[in-house]
Amino acid sequence: MSSHDRQAVFGQHRHAVRFDWGPMGARAVEADVAVVVDVLSFSTSVCVAVERGMSVFPCRWKGAGAEAFARDRDAVLAVGRLESTLPDSPTALSLSPAALLTEPSVPRLVLPSPNGSTITTILDESGAQVVIGCLRNAAAVADVAAVRVARGDSVAVIAAGERWRGDDSLRPSLEDHLGAGAVLSALASLGHRDAMSPEAAAAADLFDVVRPRLAQFIRECVGARELEAMGFSADVDVASALDVSRVVPTLVDGAFRSRASRSG
Repeated sequence: MSSHDRQAVFGQHRHAVRFDWGPMGARAVEADVAVVVDVLSFSTSVCVAVERGMSVFPCRWKGAGAEAFARDRDAVLAVGRLESTLPDSPTALSLSPAALLTEPSVPRLVLPSPNGSTITTILDESGAQVVIGCLRNAAAVADVAAVRVARGDSVAVIAAGERWRGDDSLRPSLEDHLGAGAVLSALASLGHRDAMSPEAAAAADLFDVVRPRLAQFIRECVGARELEAMGFSADVDVASALDVSRVVPTLVDGAFRSRASRSG
């Protein structure tokens, strides 16, 4: 099999609607529109911030690199969840969706996120229009995706997953599988199931089965248990709210900004 044929196979290119995991999946499933899903952290945080009128700059680095990145963009640099709770923290804004929902907003925010921001950069460099999806805005994202599929464009939904601390390899996470499935289920309900790869259709089916117990499944998954142990159970509540937002954060000139989606 040639390298071109392998790319077509692993990129699910027979299908207009695709689903994959992590940075490598983002590289494989080249598409016209790409949806980044990281439910308990990056994508819900971006969604909440953009809902509140902030422009959000994704950043792959932490430390001095992130500080310079924020200075260059005249933006406030978010800190780590735990750092944000310290008395001497420079800001209370972090990758905590609950903090972003309740703390005073800023016009321009840099969110350091090596996983979500890396996936965003890969997709942006591929030429895709990058949008943010999560449980909060799943139906709104599906509305935008449906318009593009109807025009003949391709759509890829990328679940970020987590990283194993031992070797930094990908750890597929239930919350991201369900977040991606929520977008894909809504897209299927708009008449586009036949356009889906088996991987995408299976993610939609998973969400449909779990939906009656969605809050319970999110609350009891390992990612949520980790956050609760750290004292961030409010983040789980914010992240598990289904279809409470019509805002679709869209990457424009390096920042996620608001794009409102309306039904009908």
